[in-house]
Amino acid sequence: MIGIIDYKAGNGPSVKSALSHLGIDAVLSADKKILSECSHIILPGVGSAGATMDSLRELDLIDTISEHALVNKKPFMGICVGLQVLFEKSEEDDATCLGWFKGDVVRFDEKDVRVPQIGWNSAKFTRDNAILDGIGEEEYFYFVNSYYIRPKDSEIALAYTNYGKQFCSMINKDNIYASQFHVEKSGEIGLKLLKNFASL
Repeated sequence: MIGIIDYKAGNGPSVKSALSHLGIDAVLSADKKILSECSHIILPGVGSAGATMDSLRELDLIDTISEHALVNKKPFMGICVGLQVLFEKSEEDDATCLGWFKGDVVRFDEKDVRVPQIGWNSAKFTRDNAILDGIGEEEYFYFVNSYYIRPKDSEIALAYTNYGKQFCSMINKDNIYASQFHVEKSGEIGLKLLKNFASL
């Protein structure tokens, strides 16, 4: 069973729907007991970093999520804002985030590109990984983002994307995966990635 953190992010139900389409059992919940029984955890994301962190605090879920991912080593996936809040700080709302990884989150420069980035863009993968089984070296995914991550450790990068500049669009370290793009809105290739995640 995959547990999708329910902190009222707009794409939580979409992630659940994508998993249901694949025939994968999933539950959308903020209940700590239910989440503790799940084998995998997904932190979805739509909206701002500050609002996401506020919601996670209000629901008293920060320690729970950290325990599942960092201590129990359950396969974990963050999506969009669910990627950004894994770092230390975001320019968006001047938010202090989870700090699982060193680095920050900054806004695209509107002098260079349209902000937000909305639509399909390519992600080029940097290395082989089980979550990429059957997926090409470069694939197109659906993005909606005004901000991007700047990891201090380049070794966690799993994919890069160009939008005015090259930025890291997916990370992996051990059991933790997170993407800037919306896997649940990325057609067959996104579903393939979700299916691979469920198989980890």
